Amino acid sequence: MEAQLSGLISKLEPSARRELARAIARELQPRQRKRIADQLNPDGTPFAKRKPQLRQKAGRIRRTMFSKLRTARYLKSSATANSAVVGFVGEVERIARVHQLGLRDRVQKGGKDAQYAARELLGFTDDDVSAVHDLVISHLAR
Repeated sequence: MEAQLSGLISKLEPSARRELARAIARELQPRQRKRIADQLNPDGTPFAKRKPQLRQKAGRIRRTMFSKLRTARYLKSSATANSAVVGFVGEVERIARVHQLGLRDRVQKGGKDAQYAARELLGFTDDDVSAVHDLVISHLAR
């Protein structure tokens, strides 16, 4: 089915492909945002837990992980005739990459290095794939 759809999509005018890509990006962005808020990897497993801080005060409520990263200021979507992109912009792009791939990074400027657990911030769930298929089919049906 994907081979047939890709053939039909390639025959669309560039403006129609860009419109379809924009619709796909608009559909995926809130889905990614919700999944990050629920702290779930694309396969449905929960994110790795935070390491406890040594000097944390008892009873202090910590902000949930990635609460600022998932805002519209940092999680952007864009589209061209050949692609739909949902990703992070600015300095948070580096932070997101470190968490996405589980890399080493400094906790603070001039601070110690830390190994971060892999937390897949961006990715496709099975629901995302079926939503994209439905969008493409409905767009081609018009």
